[in-house]
Amino acid sequence: MAWGILLLAGLCEIVWAIGLKYTDGFTRLLPSIGILIAMAASAGLLSFALKSLPVGTAYAVWTGIGVAGTAALGVYLFDEPADLWRLGCIGLILAGIVGLKMTA
Repeated sequence: MAWGILLLAGLCEIVWAIGLKYTDGFTRLLPSIGILIAMAASAGLLSFALKSLPVGTAYAVWTGIGVAGTAALGVYLFDEPADLWRLGCIGLILAGIVGLKMTA
């Protein structure tokens, strides 16, 4: 259950990070409100997951999901570079997440 909650927290992290691009420097009201809600949800879900997961592992997995998901969506949504090095580094982050989950 805690791992599923942590996954949702990571997905909320991706939502707010990508959403920042749409706020136009916090000049657009609805995207700005949306990212604040996603930030609160992300932190709240992480806090709930920490009731039964080790803080170091959970935090690393949470940020890893956010980093990998945001980077992947940046390639897809914003035409950011998708060269072999970049994709390889995203793969390393995902491998680290899997490794942390397997050891927790």
